[in-house]
Amino acid sequence: MTQKISPSTAALLTIPPLLWAGNAIVGRLVHEMVPPVTLNFFRWAIAFLILLPLGYPIFRRGSGLWSNRNRFALLGLLGIGLYNALQYLALQSSSPINVTLVAAGMPVWMLLIGTLFFGMKVTRKQVAGAVMSIAGVLLVLCRGDMHQLLAFHLVAGDIFMIFATIAWSFYSWLLTQPKDPMAIRGNWATFLLAQVAFGLVWSGVFAAGEWTVTDAKITWSWPLAAAMLFVAIGPAIIAFRCWGAGVQRAGPSVAGFFSNLTPLFAALMSSAFLGELPHLYHVAAFALIVGGIVVSSRRTA
Repeated sequence: MTQKISPSTAALLTIPPLLWAGNAIVGRLVHEMVPPVTLNFFRWAIAFLILLPLGYPIFRRGSGLWSNRNRFALLGLLGIGLYNALQYLALQSSSPINVTLVAAGMPVWMLLIGTLFFGMKVTRKQVAGAVMSIAGVLLVLCRGDMHQLLAFHLVAGDIFMIFATIAWSFYSWLLTQPKDPMAIRGNWATFLLAQVAFGLVWSGVFAAGEWTVTDAKITWSWPLAAAMLFVAIGPAIIAFRCWGAGVQRAGPSVAGFFSNLTPLFAALMSSAFLGELPHLYHVAAFALIVGGIVVSSRRTA
């Protein structure tokens, strides 16, 4: 039986995909102005400063942060240090449409990782849905020409995004393990700040490595500063807050449908801001991915 979604809940779950699509567009727009891993570091540094006045009690003794430092260090590595850096790396050589469509195959990785590492039981409908979603991702990877699969030619950005979705899948499954003290999990700002604090350290290490092994440079400008503010406030803080509230109301299975609006929004934004018109295979891939999620999430009456 389908759960009725109120307009306010639908709005909460629609805002994050819109902002995540905007993150992909902005990341593509500024990819020549700032190195990708460095952009990720600045993004979360700004987010940290914004969150600090809201969640600073997390750093007090007895808050539970330090006794759970290994857990938050891992969450910070997967969700903040790796996922976003890999996404910005992907946007160096792949389009926002392709990046978000490859990311839309995430439910498949959720299924595989949940089965292999978290004891999840798989149903036939989930397998059928996974096959459809994989077909959609393959359609993007071969650019609509299945003969290209024989040559197995992938754009570097597609590979980066696959690794990013795997990292986010592990991150998401770890979030389902309710091991955090209420002083942390009970407040969205402190819970996010606990992850950002450790993730910022990982991001700083990765950014330092980027400047060490590449000829990285930043071309500062007001548009770049505005872009950094946007990716820190919108896709990071606002999207996280809206998504958390929406999932609490509708549940993760229903919320999953809304996450796949991201490639649709990315296609529309790419057309408007980058002049990158979506192709027919993008439409077919999106239909396959969404269809796979619908099939795998449908419950037997």
